[in-house]
Amino acid sequence: MAAYEGLQKRLSQELEKYKLLQKDFQKTYSLRQQLEGQLNENNIVKEEMDLLEPNADVYKLMGPVLVKQDLEEAQQNVAKRIEYITNELKRHDSTLAELEKKQDGQREVINKIQQQFQQAQVKAAMKA
Repeated sequence: MAAYEGLQKRLSQELEKYKLLQKDFQKTYSLRQQLEGQLNENNIVKEEMDLLEPNADVYKLMGPVLVKQDLEEAQQNVAKRIEYITNELKRHDSTLAELEKKQDGQREVINKIQQQFQQAQVKAAMKA
C-alpha cells in the first residue's frame, strides 16, 4: 500500500512539472506571436519607406511630438528593428523546440508511472 501511495504522489508531482512546462510553452508561444506581428508591421513600414523619394520628409512620433527624421536614418532604424525581431523569433523558436522536447520527455515519465500504478493496482486486486 505504501508503494501505491508513493506512486500516486510521484505521479502528481510529475503532472505538476508537466503543467509548468505547458505554461512556459504557452507563454513563449504567445510572445512569439507578438513578435511575428511586430515583424509584419515593420516589414510594411519598410515597404512604404522604399516607395518614398530620397528627399521625402519622414517624421518619428516621440511621445506627443512628431520629430523630423532623415529618411536614410529612418530606413536604417527599421532595418535594425527587423533584424532584432528576426533574431528574437529564432531564439523563441529554439526555446519552443526545447520545451517541446521536455514536454515529450515528461509525458514519457508520466506514462511509465501510470503503467507502474496500474500494475500495482492489479497486484493489489490479486492479493485481495
